[in-house]
Amino acid sequence: MRETLVFASAVDPIEPWRAALEAELPDLAIRTPEEIGLEDDVRYALVWKPPMGFFARHPSLQLVTILGAGADALAGRDDLPAVPVTRLSDPEMARMMAQYVLFAVLRYARDIPAFEAAQRAGRWHYVHPREAREIRVGVLGLGELGGTAAQELARQGFTVSGWSRTPKDLPGIACHAGTEALIPFLRETEILVVMLPLTPQTRRLLGAAEIAALPAGAKLVNVSRGAVIDEPALVAALASGRLGGATLDVFETEPLPEGHALWGMESVLVTPHLASVAIPASAARQVAENIRRVRRGEAPEQQVDLARGY
Repeated sequence: MRETLVFASAVDPIEPWRAALEAELPDLAIRTPEEIGLEDDVRYALVWKPPMGFFARHPSLQLVTILGAGADALAGRDDLPAVPVTRLSDPEMARMMAQYVLFAVLRYARDIPAFEAAQRAGRWHYVHPREAREIRVGVLGLGELGGTAAQELARQGFTVSGWSRTPKDLPGIACHAGTEALIPFLRETEILVVMLPLTPQTRRLLGAAEIAALPAGAKLVNVSRGAVIDEPALVAALASGRLGGATLDVFETEPLPEGHALWGMESVLVTPHLASVAIPASAARQVAENIRRVRRGEAPEQQVDLARGY
């Protein structure tokens, strides 16, 4: 029998992960579910949204690692064994997320959608640029990824505030916390970046009233989970022009269904859940170290509480 890690993801190719993990742990076999044989002792799983019943096929599991920073994909599963579940915490993922957020905010700050529309119309259109410090950016969610993005925006000169469920203290960021602070925070936000994990408390946290609290013409960027926002309320605010635009990387249903109203809105940029992805060359080190810790009888790092959702 050989210690084995089962890799299951419909969107991540196995070969980069196999190469990176075998370089870290040469004695560990890396297999897809289809490759598992009688000689494999499946102790570890590296997964993204595996099918229901997946975990029941591997009763010797000692560690489950989620291929991403969010834990909601495994919440509510009844086939999960009572073993530690961890998420990826990779500086390269945080950097990639900050890059996407910076791109989206700069696109609005420099009025690029207006110039794109003018080009399609064959019209020369000038909008005088504003200084970054005049533009109020709000980051909803100041965890590992949100905090990194907020600080990068502040480094670029934007006036940045942040909101989280519990108090945070980040240099250069005006931090707000708690339910009562949410609406006042939104009222002062011209470009809202949504970076909250999806939990029972954050599901549809941004409804019609919260979106209406944003200044008229405000822009919204969502890189967390689609269900943090009430999608029909978002569509209505965009259709009325109350919300001036949205850059959306995540949706309640993914892939975004054919014929969905968001596809046809000129004020919306749709990307297919790629703001930040797991990078095998760097993240494999964390996965391997947690396997070493489990082998030594130690608790793995970056454990998640599936009941809380993070």
